[in-house]
Amino acid sequence: MSLRVILRILGLLLMLFSLTMLPPILVSLWFRDGVWSAFASGIAITVLTGLALYLPNRRERKELRIRDGFLIAAMFWTVLALFGSLPFMLFGEASLSITDAVFESFSGLTTTGATVITGIDFLPKSILYYRQQLQWLGGMGIVVLAVAILPTLGVGGMALYRTEIPGPLKDSKLTPRITETAKALWYIYATLTFACMVAYLLAGMNWFDALGHSFSTVALGGFSTYDASIGYFNSAAIELICVGFMLVSAFSFSLHFIAWREKRLLHYFQDPEARFLMLFLLALVAITLIALMATSTYQTTLHGLRHALFEVVSVATTAGFSVADFSGWPGALPFLLFVAAFVGGCSGSTGGGMKVIRILLIVKQGMREIMRLIHPNAVIAVKIGKVSVPDRIAQAVWGFFSVYVLLFFLMLVGMMATGVDQITAWSSVGSALNNLGPALGEASSHYGDMPGMAKWILVVAMLMGRLEIFTVLVLFTPAFWRH
Repeated sequence: MSLRVILRILGLLLMLFSLTMLPPILVSLWFRDGVWSAFASGIAITVLTGLALYLPNRRERKELRIRDGFLIAAMFWTVLALFGSLPFMLFGEASLSITDAVFESFSGLTTTGATVITGIDFLPKSILYYRQQLQWLGGMGIVVLAVAILPTLGVGGMALYRTEIPGPLKDSKLTPRITETAKALWYIYATLTFACMVAYLLAGMNWFDALGHSFSTVALGGFSTYDASIGYFNSAAIELICVGFMLVSAFSFSLHFIAWREKRLLHYFQDPEARFLMLFLLALVAITLIALMATSTYQTTLHGLRHALFEVVSVATTAGFSVADFSGWPGALPFLLFVAAFVGGCSGSTGGGMKVIRILLIVKQGMREIMRLIHPNAVIAVKIGKVSVPDRIAQAVWGFFSVYVLLFFLMLVGMMATGVDQITAWSSVGSALNNLGPALGEASSHYGDMPGMAKWILVVAMLMGRLEIFTVLVLFTPAFWRH
């Protein structure tokens, strides 16, 4: 492992990231909100830091190994979010504290969508745009974007790519070259974003809201330009568009690539993971609607279906938009919807959670163990579709699940130690770890009133969730640092 090579790459990536603060400057000048200087200062600080890391190490050239990839991914997401918090600290009298600014930045880049800000409607337009842009950049992963660019700068990409693509099945590539794979992912991502923006415009949003919400919809982030989220528009057409693009973004982008290349949609229904997600959401919508109508929460079935469909898809895909306060729904519905977020999106999607493929594998392994009780000597393979899953992957899934539960417990205890009540603690940890956003209890509307230490615990949880735990935890093992 060469730390000088890693510092050189981090310097390059920071200088590239500084360019993302240019569009908010243009937005600030267009709307004359007077905040452009905050972004200009952010650019200056980020570029100077990047140069300080790059220049002393600019002659270092070495092919990245898998250990380097883990370190760069974890360090870059951490460093990126820290520098991404600068505009939140510098934009004027309403500037956020260091803790709140870092929380908001991490929440944006990890597409969690949790916020410490109240009065979002009254924020400067450039800050509103910047929040949405952070989610869009984090959605597919800035590291994947960098993989498409950095080979021209003499940096190999496979080690980074394998640590960034979510899910247990990471070794498959859409195209023979890793650079072309990353570019293909971003072309699809940008096309979906543009299509979503046009649909929002046609449904009645203005261009600013359409652009901002298309960023966070395709990223499954959940940030909005209004406190009331999608509910602000009170439009069934906008809600239906949002549901459609949330669902599309929750599918694996490899499926979108195949659809684009082969010009057919049948494989969406043939893919076991996508099929499981669709059936899961359909069942959850049915249960939610029945419960809402049985308790007379809404006057008409159509009104109940509209809210049930939106909230189920939004929460279960870890987008986190809202048209109603589901935490106030009767009975076990708030708990049921919140637990659905633990499933999350498909592997290779912009969604969070544990990923559908892992849940599917856990279910199938459980069924295999039941069958072994009946037939102790039988050799029973775990299959996804028609493909047998190697025991190595099956063991990795159980390992992930075990570590996930342990981390959840430790963070829950840590949150309660800061004085947060039990419901708020477990729901906010689950929300951060699943990159969901909304929580229950005192965090149902925003996280601004939480203790500072609780916010830092949630920042760690967001990072763990975005990089799927092991990418971060491996850095704390002695074996990782041994030569």
